[in-house]
Amino acid sequence: MDGMPVERSMAAVRTAVATASSEESARIRATLIKMTGDWEVAEDCLQDAFAKAVTVWPGKGIPKNPGAWLTTVAKNRAIDHLRRAKTEAATLRHVALEVDRQQATEPGDAGASWFPDDRLRLIFTCCHPALALEARVALTLHTVAGMTTAEIARAYLVTETTMAKRLVRARAKIRNAGIPYRVPPPELLAERTGGVLAVLYLLFNEGYLASAGDQLLRLPLALEAIRLARLVAALMEATPLAPEAHSLLALMEFQHARSMARTDAAGDLVTLEEQDRSLWDRTTIAEGVTILGHAEQRRAALGAHAGSYQLQASIAACHAVASNVGDTDFARIAALYGELAAVAPSPVVDLNRAIAVAMSQGPGAGLKLVDVLDRSGALDGYYLLPAARADLLRRLGRRTEAAHDYRRALELAPSDVERRYLARRLAETANPPTAEPAGPAPE
Repeated sequence: MDGMPVERSMAAVRTAVATASSEESARIRATLIKMTGDWEVAEDCLQDAFAKAVTVWPGKGIPKNPGAWLTTVAKNRAIDHLRRAKTEAATLRHVALEVDRQQATEPGDAGASWFPDDRLRLIFTCCHPALALEARVALTLHTVAGMTTAEIARAYLVTETTMAKRLVRARAKIRNAGIPYRVPPPELLAERTGGVLAVLYLLFNEGYLASAGDQLLRLPLALEAIRLARLVAALMEATPLAPEAHSLLALMEFQHARSMARTDAAGDLVTLEEQDRSLWDRTTIAEGVTILGHAEQRRAALGAHAGSYQLQASIAACHAVASNVGDTDFARIAALYGELAAVAPSPVVDLNRAIAVAMSQGPGAGLKLVDVLDRSGALDGYYLLPAARADLLRRLGRRTEAAHDYRRALELAPSDVERRYLARRLAETANPPTAEPAGPAPE
């Protein structure tokens, strides 16, 4: 390949393939679906391109732009498929013209149609109401976020085989039901946008707090979710859904602004209470404040009550604008969680409210609420419940009980980063240092 640097180390090839798989798969997959209209063919072509990279790159070198190389190979594979399938000549001409157009504009140039983003079309297709919610989320995480079947299976606590079958059924449903690959027309946006916002937030959360692996953050995933949320907010601007779409974007901005402070030099977790706030991105926080203010004005103009994303964004804003932990308005955060529980009841919301109560009224008050949740069994298997309980017990000086709950949390924690954090806390509880360490604060 012209201009290809000489880099033939197998280790370098494996790294390049893994990086391209993580960063480019979703974009290429969306392009192939647009070309072929067939999700299974698109997936086959994508995998063929990666298989070819593994065989070609060790001998000819890693291309300067692996994503562009893979896209070209996958598109050529798709055209071959269409030819073999004896696609009509007119369709082939259309595909050829489309390939030429996209090759002339890549990478990243989406064209000039009114809403041209392929991944936004893809996410609206994945979130079609004909699909079950769990299928929508799994399909979006796979096709848009580029998560592997194994990663999604771990997040859902199912086997890889089960998740693979679920994805196959979802793609078959799209094909058999003739679900169009498009952003829906304005009259259908309302029924589809709630599901899209929920999936975008799940996408962001996977980037903000990886459900598996040895890294706490998957920044490209979080940034992609923010980019898509920005597109959806723009799409919703003239509709009654605008306040929630903008609030979700603000919520993501507030949380993303703290990314650089959430891990230390070793990649270990740093709790909100311990974070160096000088590392917080104040420009992004200011943007979040502006977006949230706009959402609140739109909500007031519509005469509507605050939705779940506006309440969550307001909570995140309380943390983001506080100069230090002591200045954080935890009483307001607890009240906002109370409102959120009324709008979107969830035991996780109740747990966060309990922690906010602990921070504003003392650990004993929070522990009572946590114990009610623990006895209810509503959060069985959720590691943050024993982790929160352990922290409150430690603050109360009940170290033996705290150590017991740190062990419970350690057994349930999904990622290596969180297990390392809990193991450190357990060791500190069993062998307390002179200075009392800080614990997690609600977010």
